[in-house]
Amino acid sequence: MTRTVFRGGTLFDAVSKSATVADIAVEDGRIAAVGTGLDGDTEVDCAGRGILPGLFDCHVHLTMSSTDLFHIAQEPFSVQFYEGALNMAKTLACGITTVRDAAGADHGMRVAQERGMIPGPRMRVSLNMLSQTGGHGDPWWPSTCVMDLLPAHPGRPPVVVDGPEQIRHKIRELVRAGADVIKVATSGGLVSSGAGPRIAHFRDDEIAMMVSEASAAGLHVMAHANADGAKAAVRNGVRSIEHGNHLDDETLAMMAERGTWLVPTLSAGLGLRRAIEGGEQYPDHVLAKIEESGGSSVARAVRAGVPIAMGTDTPLIPHGENLTELRLLVDEGLTPAQALHAATLSAAELMGLDAELGSLEPGKRADLVLVDGDPLDIDDLSGRIRTVYQDGHAVHRRA
Repeated sequence: MTRTVFRGGTLFDAVSKSATVADIAVEDGRIAAVGTGLDGDTEVDCAGRGILPGLFDCHVHLTMSSTDLFHIAQEPFSVQFYEGALNMAKTLACGITTVRDAAGADHGMRVAQERGMIPGPRMRVSLNMLSQTGGHGDPWWPSTCVMDLLPAHPGRPPVVVDGPEQIRHKIRELVRAGADVIKVATSGGLVSSGAGPRIAHFRDDEIAMMVSEASAAGLHVMAHANADGAKAAVRNGVRSIEHGNHLDDETLAMMAERGTWLVPTLSAGLGLRRAIEGGEQYPDHVLAKIEESGGSSVARAVRAGVPIAMGTDTPLIPHGENLTELRLLVDEGLTPAQALHAATLSAAELMGLDAELGSLEPGKRADLVLVDGDPLDIDDLSGRIRTVYQDGHAVHRRA
């Protein structure tokens, strides 16, 4: 059994949110020791480089590279899975070694990654997003056309539901199909045809059923939610609020008290603005919703004690540009160390993986990211990545 020592790097300690020079010994895919003067069979010289735990993105859509419905509707059905493999590689290359796919990827993609058939981040998949009739995930458009960003297939069940009993049955279908987490839209959205993000969707008895039925299967619920839709989701026990714009003080206080995570996906707004400036076409009523959006709650959430986990909502910002989110979090008032914590240990805790991942501690899996320079310098972090490791094996090297 080979013991490899990563020598003399500046380690980001996600527990203390600080950085210090030390060695890491890796054996049999796990961190065996952290300290100075460690011995091993082989050595990786990390002088002048930072070492981060493998990073997390808690909100991605790997099978999508665009939200252009007209384009997607003309693609052969199976192209999405090859596109997903390409996006998995792009995500891994920027140091993201674990993701939570918020609709799109199916159980087979996760299995393929676990078996080493395709390179990519470790995955937790939701398959698709529960939506009420006329909600954010309903593919019906005013023309009476059905244009679905995520068309149903055997591994990705259709998810438009109304009432607790329909919800109970649908969650059981999702669990049967391999979901690791249940995704719901308790608010309207921007790029769909229906109501905007300030409008609440689903009633308390419906959301309570989602949480109850998911819990019975050992799963959590993540909620696309803003404003009053987020308040209802928190009140009924969801694990995380995705996007979370326009959250009032009462909602933030409940989140802090209950330990409900906020996954802000600030990159999504930036990506939409860039797309519009670049000439991407959206219907007028969608553009109107985008113009009225905003209202980030991050700074107030931090002050209220709400835990933050990093998520990007790729492809609204392109896959591979995930670490843009770190700078946006800092712009909202987090320190670089707090932003990195949101992308490491906090994200691992949200996903229930903190016993195995999220920090550089003995016994944990050896997911490491080697970067040039100071690991606390988040500017151009993607461009400074040298090598990405999963279980101690190099899975990406910068050319």
